[in-house]
Amino acid sequence: MEPRQTDVSIPLQSPGWGSAAPCPRPDPPPRDYLLWSLFNVLLCSALGGLGCLGFPTLVYSIKARDCNLLGDLEGAQRHGSRARVANIICSVLVSLAWMAFIIIAIVVILSRLRGS
Repeated sequence: MEPRQTDVSIPLQSPGWGSAAPCPRPDPPPRDYLLWSLFNVLLCSALGGLGCLGFPTLVYSIKARDCNLLGDLEGAQRHGSRARVANIICSVLVSLAWMAFIIIAIVVILSRLRGS
């Protein structure tokens, strides 16, 4: 009796490869902008009277981080967007204040140099 040969085929892909749709990636957690808020608090405090402008940004950032840790993604997104807007406003105001300070310092220095 002669042994019978069977057809052997090696599949190039596994049976489940490409048959199922890839699962969507989970959405990244909302950002809290905490480092930006700390930077704004430090810059506002350096200007003296504008120190209170940076604290709302820090409060919203901490609230966003707390909501994110508790699993409240809607609250984290809400507070994160408020922190972003407050950081933008604070950064613009601090930049304008620093520019005004530098311009005033240059004018004072130039007026003293011309007077002597």
